[in-house]
Amino acid sequence: MNEIIRSTQAGVTGASLDPQDWSEFRALAHRVLDETIDSIANIRARPVWQPIPDDVRASFRADVPREATDLADVYREFSESVAPYATGNVHPGFMGWVHGGGTAVGMLAEMLAAGLNANLGGRDHMPIEVERQIVEWMRRLFAFPESASGIFVTGTSMANLMAVLVARTSALGTLARQHGIGNDGALLTAYASKAAHGCISRAMDIAGLGTDALRKIDVDADHRIDVAALRAQVAIDREVGFKPFLVVASAGTVDIGAIDDLKALATLCREEGIWFHVDGAFGALAILSPELAPLLDGIELADSIALDFHKWGQVPYDAGFLLVRDGEQHRQAFAQPAAYLRREARGLAAGAVWPCDLGPDLSRGFRALKTWFTLKTFGTDRLGAVIARSCALAKYLEARVLAEPRLELLAPVNLNIVCFRYRADDAINREIVADVQESGIAAPSSTTLDGKFAIRAAIVNHRTDETDIDALVSAVLEFGTRRCGDALIETESPPLAAQ
Repeated sequence: MNEIIRSTQAGVTGASLDPQDWSEFRALAHRVLDETIDSIANIRARPVWQPIPDDVRASFRADVPREATDLADVYREFSESVAPYATGNVHPGFMGWVHGGGTAVGMLAEMLAAGLNANLGGRDHMPIEVERQIVEWMRRLFAFPESASGIFVTGTSMANLMAVLVARTSALGTLARQHGIGNDGALLTAYASKAAHGCISRAMDIAGLGTDALRKIDVDADHRIDVAALRAQVAIDREVGFKPFLVVASAGTVDIGAIDDLKALATLCREEGIWFHVDGAFGALAILSPELAPLLDGIELADSIALDFHKWGQVPYDAGFLLVRDGEQHRQAFAQPAAYLRREARGLAAGAVWPCDLGPDLSRGFRALKTWFTLKTFGTDRLGAVIARSCALAKYLEARVLAEPRLELLAPVNLNIVCFRYRADDAINREIVADVQESGIAAPSSTTLDGKFAIRAAIVNHRTDETDIDALVSAVLEFGTRRCGDALIETESPPLAAQ
């Protein structure tokens, strides 16, 4: 056996994967940190986004690396072939999807979390107490009872799925986890507006209830769920033998940022004995702004809330979160005894409820640390002001659109999302979006509203200001003019974007 070990070690420079020369590693690490900070500090000097060259994409089709590569060479490949072609949501001109801009503070916290390499599935260690503190902060912000529970997840898509599972267990009882949903489960029906995020339908699929069990209710003129239509549909379903068990409200719809009438929905759900869940992916954090918080009136009555700190909270990806009013119902939906997860009275395995009792993951990263750093460093007042500022910028863009005859506003501006178009057909507007993105000036996205293709600007990044809004409008007008053959107008582009 010793001979085998000696033979194996002979071909390896060291048994450990730690650096052979810590001084050399330290120097490179400092350089990496400096250059990363520089890239954020000087972000406006770069295009928002640029297409990936064919040769760069092809280089990532290479075979599995069997031999070692010098760390400096790996970093050089990252710097040349990965970083320049990222999504671009760090840039203030990124307005395509509801992506937060991240912060340098969050970046440092992520580095510290990686250094600890903590698994937050369970056991008795301080990283779990950091997560529990944020659960407590969220409980207080949303006026939930002391019995509430919470857990970090990848994002709101996962949080919404988990909420469906908690509501399903609440409706069917814990035996359904063992025996399956059965005949009673086949009768469960859930409700959301037609403007709700597609992950709700996917959650019904994954939960074994089927997408047909999700009733998609019409919206009103403000793109909010029609509460009267919802009430009527619940009555119809009960009449024919279905079992309504869940209503999913939207606090910031994906298309235009509409917030459902949460108070009316809470009342309906209490009357009908239905689980009331709020998909607050980005909109729930409006609770941090005294100016916007009244729009969420009724959210404190929810049975569960899903949100993303990596959107309006500006925490680096990923940092989703689920808050559940009844912590015991939350635990019953996921906890599963196992000998290797036995809880002890003392030692590292001490503690009662572990995070793995509240979700599907046993291996969990320290997402809470970058959120804790962000909340502690900036405070909720400043973060709330940033959120309110993004909504003010959306109103500024709305005013720019309304003042320009060549542009058309397609939906009311509720929060921070503006949907508009160049006064031309859908095909031209589709080309305009791609033109603007490829120019590097800005990165809007698109959607379809009332059958019309819309240019969609979601203003989330804390770095965005009026000049970025002006650059977007100018770019849309310029490319629209080119596509339609109208008289050319002058635009100002970032230096690199014009190349």
